[in-house]
Amino acid sequence: MVTHMGLVGLGKMGANMRERLRRAGIEVTGFDPRPEVSDVESLAALVDALPGPRRVVWVMVPAGDPTRDVLAELAGLLGEGDVVVEGGNSHYAEDQARAAELAERGVGYVDVGVSGGVWGLENGYGLMCGGDDDDVAELMPVFDALRPEGPREEGFVHAGPVGAGHYAKMVHNGIEYGLMQAYAEGYELLAAKKGLITDVHGTMRAWQRGTVVRSWLLDLMVRALEHDPWFEAIDDWVEDSGEGRWTVDEAIDNAVPLPVISAALFARFSSRQPESPAMKSVAALRQQFGGHAVRPSAE
Repeated sequence: MVTHMGLVGLGKMGANMRERLRRAGIEVTGFDPRPEVSDVESLAALVDALPGPRRVVWVMVPAGDPTRDVLAELAGLLGEGDVVVEGGNSHYAEDQARAAELAERGVGYVDVGVSGGVWGLENGYGLMCGGDDDDVAELMPVFDALRPEGPREEGFVHAGPVGAGHYAKMVHNGIEYGLMQAYAEGYELLAAKKGLITDVHGTMRAWQRGTVVRSWLLDLMVRALEHDPWFEAIDDWVEDSGEGRWTVDEAIDNAVPLPVISAALFARFSSRQPESPAMKSVAALRQQFGGHAVRPSAE
């Protein structure tokens, strides 16, 4: 069982995960390019600091090239019996390819979807993992330290073989898109009826207990409104980190209808447009067939 592990990436989530693991009695050697937060100077030094015969390194860096680069370097440092845990938001198909490459060196691979954000240090993290049964069993002390208090099955799942963890997290994040969009649209409709709804923040706060729409996301919405009731301090640009797109792609490949999640993803795209060429086209068409009025461009 794991008593000492490596952790690569000490950003907002990684640093908190290191602290939560240490509080649970698991020794953690962390590496980050920023020397002020790192325990060692390099990935090689991190691997050297870990006891054998079965070393565990958890990678918690942004998906894409940063993850690929770290895993490529680790492949040359780890050996037979060691295990890599990929805790970012990589695409599940990449997990399967990486696992096959590392298996040739005798290195195990477990992919873990992690949910909890900056609140995970105190609340724990929801964990969805994919991998070999033996590798997952070896890592259970780590998972138990990171997950929320309470029954294991309410904050942790071994969803299946390699790739299953990130696939489950992808769907989780797609659902998150839809939930956030629904709360956002409800907020906008309440705010639009200022003559009748005089306390938008209070209305949403009243939904936090006893209602069927109560949730942690609603709690965070109410918290945000406390600081900025009309969201005047922020722009309406909303980024997407990839999981929503992958979720919609999977829906198309499997012929599964996802109208809510798809619409939420497209709403994020529309948030980035200073003006909408498509809606300009609609206005022009209405003018052409019906003589409807159009407004001049702001420019």
